[in-house]
Amino acid sequence: MRLGLAANRLHHATEDAALFRWLRASQAGIRELGLELHAVGRTHDAIAAAGMLAGHAGLKRYPYGREGGLMKLVAEVVGMEGDARTLDGAIYLIDPVDPSSIFPEAVALKRQCVIHGKPFISTVSSARDWIENERILAGLAPDPGADRLHAFESQTLAMIAHDAMKPQMLAFASEHYDLLSRFARRVATGTTGQRLNEMAWSRGWPQDTPWVHRFLSGPMGGDAQIADLVLERRCQRAVFFEDPHVARQHEADIQLLERAVTTVTDEAVCITSPAVAARWVAAARRRASMRA
Repeated sequence: MRLGLAANRLHHATEDAALFRWLRASQAGIRELGLELHAVGRTHDAIAAAGMLAGHAGLKRYPYGREGGLMKLVAEVVGMEGDARTLDGAIYLIDPVDPSSIFPEAVALKRQCVIHGKPFISTVSSARDWIENERILAGLAPDPGADRLHAFESQTLAMIAHDAMKPQMLAFASEHYDLLSRFARRVATGTTGQRLNEMAWSRGWPQDTPWVHRFLSGPMGGDAQIADLVLERRCQRAVFFEDPHVARQHEADIQLLERAVTTVTDEAVCITSPAVAARWVAAARRRASMRA
């Protein structure tokens, strides 16, 4: 398995920066999985200088960003000639106030991951969660250090879907209703929330109790309301089914929510496509059975 890897300067500038916090928590799992990390130049050099992943043959160096390193990751998420130049997703630890985080290649990296149903991982918690899920799906024992990420009974889950993706969100929630019902609270924007509540009521959820707390519709500010929950550390996981093929009138609100997630990089897990969400659920179910 191969992932592209990049981190904005803030996230590798100090000994306790986000990149190193993630590696300290996950480097054993990276080695167990034999994961290849195709790292853009400055990110690779920071890992090497910190003495992390020493001797791990899967750490590959790409050019600096200004020399096209991030552009190469985008092309390889899409897929180049042969399996050796095809990535299975990307980790991009984003500093939301770094201008490079909205450069075309940075935006394209996420977009192509979403289009191709591959993980786009933009926070420390998301990266930690992904490693643990892949470990579980590979048959490895649960890592107690990841237990907090699976403590759904104390967490709030945001469920957000753009118009073309609402049927997929409804199907996902219906298929995995039992697991999603473990969360202490579920939130959504207007129309998505109403449809999810109707599904839950049809499944026997009490008719006088919403399964999902509805905020305003996205164009009316619902994304901003959920962003505030994230910033207050009152929402720990977001399942965000994005349609990358259409322009959106409330693009700024959507970006606000995405920036909120990356602002609390150690707290929020974000899942960006139905394929990645299904893999998370499979791992969560298996992990729960292993811990029972």
